[in-house]
Amino acid sequence: MGRTPAHEGLTPPTVDRAKRAAKRESKRRGKLVIVESPAKARTIGRYLGKGYTVRASVGHVRDLLRSQLSVDVDNGFVPKYRVPNEKKEVVKGLTADAAKAEEVFLATDPDREGEAIAWHLIEAAKIDPERARRVSFHEITQAAVKEAFEHPRPLDLHLVDAQQGRRILDRLVGYNLSPLLWTKVRSRLSAGRVQSAALRMVVDREREIGKFVPVEYWTIDAGFQSAAHPPSFRARLARIDAVTPELPSQAIVEPVLEDMRRAGYTVSAVKRGSRSRRPSPPFTTSTLQQDASRRIGFTARKTMAIAQQLYEGVDLDQHEPVGLITYMRTDSPQVSAQSQEEARRLIAERYGPEYLPDEPPIYRAKSRGAQEAHEAVRPTSVAREPKHVASYLTSDQLKLYTLVWKRFVASQMRPAEYDTMTIEVEGKSDEHQYLLRASASSLRITGFLEVYEDRGNGTNSANGTNGDEAGEAEALAGSLPEVEPGESLDLLDLLPEQHFTEPPPRFTEATLVKSMEELGIGRPSTYAPTLSTLQARHYVRREARTLVPTEIGEVVIDLLVDHFPEIVDLGFTARMEEELDEVADGQLGWVDVVRGFYIPFAEQVEVARREMPEVKAEPELLGRPCPTCGKPLLIRIGRFGKFIGCSDFPTCRYTEPWLERLGVACPQDGGDLVYRRTRKGRVFYGCANYPNCDFTTWKKPLVPPCPHCGGLLVAENRDHAVCLACQERTRVADLPVVEADLA
Repeated sequence: MGRTPAHEGLTPPTVDRAKRAAKRESKRRGKLVIVESPAKARTIGRYLGKGYTVRASVGHVRDLLRSQLSVDVDNGFVPKYRVPNEKKEVVKGLTADAAKAEEVFLATDPDREGEAIAWHLIEAAKIDPERARRVSFHEITQAAVKEAFEHPRPLDLHLVDAQQGRRILDRLVGYNLSPLLWTKVRSRLSAGRVQSAALRMVVDREREIGKFVPVEYWTIDAGFQSAAHPPSFRARLARIDAVTPELPSQAIVEPVLEDMRRAGYTVSAVKRGSRSRRPSPPFTTSTLQQDASRRIGFTARKTMAIAQQLYEGVDLDQHEPVGLITYMRTDSPQVSAQSQEEARRLIAERYGPEYLPDEPPIYRAKSRGAQEAHEAVRPTSVAREPKHVASYLTSDQLKLYTLVWKRFVASQMRPAEYDTMTIEVEGKSDEHQYLLRASASSLRITGFLEVYEDRGNGTNSANGTNGDEAGEAEALAGSLPEVEPGESLDLLDLLPEQHFTEPPPRFTEATLVKSMEELGIGRPSTYAPTLSTLQARHYVRREARTLVPTEIGEVVIDLLVDHFPEIVDLGFTARMEEELDEVADGQLGWVDVVRGFYIPFAEQVEVARREMPEVKAEPELLGRPCPTCGKPLLIRIGRFGKFIGCSDFPTCRYTEPWLERLGVACPQDGGDLVYRRTRKGRVFYGCANYPNCDFTTWKKPLVPPCPHCGGLLVAENRDHAVCLACQERTRVADLPVVEADLA
């Protein structure tokens, strides 16, 4: 007996539908690949060649409705998604392309966000799940892309659930708290899980600084010389009668100095040893943002934008773009064995085999819940040295690529080795016994320092000074003489120095990201957007590269702490991230996580609507009258930031721009130079005395005067400045100016 036809027993209309479906199936040709960006599409399209059509979704194609909560809190938190108006044509085209393709490959980014975009594409473009294939790769190179397409996988719905749970949690928080803040404080404010926790960190640090009371303390250094072994050296007082000295005032220090001058001194011990300094791991998202901020003055947002360009592909010749770095949203420092082997070959050839460790180093993630991606941020090929690709990159692209390349190569190199020496000096007087120490280290093997100086990690100077002022002395300067135990020493001088304890520093973007990562607040994809939102909402401002909370930022955080303590509790926020990680692992359901949060949160919202006080932020008086009506002028905050307006608004509609001063004098009339914007938003710089002074420049004025004529210097680029008076060029490195000020 033959096989029963698949359509046997069906009603005629159903038979017709089956035939039409079979006919459509027979007409399908080729393979469709969908990625997020046009640049990524161009690069991948050239790698795949004929038979593949590559299209870009340009990010998400569906989202929650903006005009309403779009989450059914009474029926399992079902989200209501829609295709935004600006994406309807894109989705229409993708739907048509998908209907004609034999297979549809979803090649979105290799993280939760990318997995969610792939799922939304299937839903929005009506892609038959049986024809959908998920491919992911951490670098856009021909080999990696080919490998991914040879091994497609099913969509990981656990990752989709984790992203969906995060999106719904954030929507529930934002759409409940933001209107509350509009009512109680001011319009255009917002609140969010990660955003508000980060704001609390900035506000708490500022208040800690404000409450800080400096405490005076003193150190005593002594200069010694041995007749048998010059030169002289300095040591720091570490013990008095075997006890760490407390020297809180000059009145207490003076008797100690008098007695030390009467003491006799000998070398009690000489200790020689060695120490190693290991390289830092390859970059994660967090450490990339931190180092880019410290070294080249990039904001977190700028770092991620340029990293995206390097990841998606750069034209290195006339016919083929190449992805230069691996995926930049990751919290894993691990790298592939293949990339390590390539790095080891380059190191051996370029620097010598003595720079290689015996075994390739293994780095493990330190951040809580690290699992977003599988590799660190590294060059796709170390053979592409920065100098080889420099002519194809913009200045900013080259700076960031150089940073990534050097950090990765250095991470695969041998540790730096130091020879260390410590001299202990014993002093005896009739009343007391003193112990002083001097330590120094000299670099014996440069190791990874040949490529990358890891700032802020261990000692940076040849003699190893670490600035420890508590008494466990380090060398003060220079090298130490080859003295021997028992040698007598001549006391040359005593150098008491007054110090005061210092408050913790304000956060910079780099240090805030570092603290967020350490506390488990946010994930790699959220750091840069969070920092941008805090500044866009005028909750914090950048001041000499540090983050300073504004008055409105402090008002908002105080209200949230009083009425929604869990939302801004750092531990609670971190636990929510851990629960989302468990959703991604398939250990928890996203609905359970959302329900566990929302039930008590909704009760808090209802109470706050009745009990939260109104704290209306009053506009600040400017201190001069309105030129139109004579009423006081106010500093107001609008959609685009600060502006000056009349207090009699709306009767008087006089406004003028808020001028942000640069701290540089105008070369024409000596007035303050300020930031200005054209009608299209382009930044330029002009005199605050306009229209009486018409000085303007597109290039940013710098604080230091021209070293040649004393005229006004402007930033030509990050490396050079030019004088508007004498036209002489000056290297920025030769100026007393922070490089980030050129951004």
